[in-house]
Amino acid sequence: MTSLISTATKFLPFSVRRALDTSLALVGLIALSPLFCLAAIGIRLSSPGPIFYRAARIGLNGCRFTMYKFRTMHTEQRTLKSRITADKDPRTFALGALLRRLKIDELPQLVNIVRGEMSIVGPRPEDPYFVENNYTEDGFETLQVLPGLTSPGSIFYYTHGEKCVGSSDPEAAYVEHVLPVKLALDLVYIREASLLYDLRLILRTIRVLVWVFAGRTDFPDPPEMKKIPMATVKPQSGRTAQSPFVAAEVQNSVAGSESHVVPHLRSLETPYNQ
Repeated sequence: MTSLISTATKFLPFSVRRALDTSLALVGLIALSPLFCLAAIGIRLSSPGPIFYRAARIGLNGCRFTMYKFRTMHTEQRTLKSRITADKDPRTFALGALLRRLKIDELPQLVNIVRGEMSIVGPRPEDPYFVENNYTEDGFETLQVLPGLTSPGSIFYYTHGEKCVGSSDPEAAYVEHVLPVKLALDLVYIREASLLYDLRLILRTIRVLVWVFAGRTDFPDPPEMKKIPMATVKPQSGRTAQSPFVAAEVQNSVAGSESHVVPHLRSLETPYNQ
């Protein structure tokens, strides 16, 4: 663990990185406060219930924390069906779908960054259910750094993965086609982390958001994809023909190895992933 953390923070002392994260998050909270107000008013008018959604997630060293999001689903449907939100999920109200598509629903996680539970750049925090049931040894490596708002894996999920999570069984599709690739991409980031890499990922995230806002639906594969073992998969509904969705060796390790479970996760309740 120590060597991995030192690799991920070799470019800056941890205290300096924390100071940068906190400063950027505070600036973001102030600068985006008008957008927060508009989103809050829109949610109130669109669907009865709270403005914010609190999700249980697994963070640094397997510790559980509460992650904040703008609510995007009707409250009476939050405990139903899948932990994964499918493309065009009927549980999502109209404004909520827009907030999700533009990732505005994730902005309250700036509070998590100020609290020291997350970083600007880092693997996305995962639902305890998937950590306990689907993580292998490689997956647990991603828990040895602070989770973040953006990462190669989260950008892949945003541009490619959400479309392959079908409405019939989104959890199974996520575990089979998305999670192994997402974790493998994030491991590339962890092992090659640098300040310049972080800046490139932030700029890549902004560029992708601008593309989505402009209506683009076809995206190139992330450059990290070349650094993980993959098998070509035939495109299905909602996928781009050039996009591989399965990292062959990673998927084989999921099928062929026992689950490495963080002991205290056994007692966690299963939260709904919104």
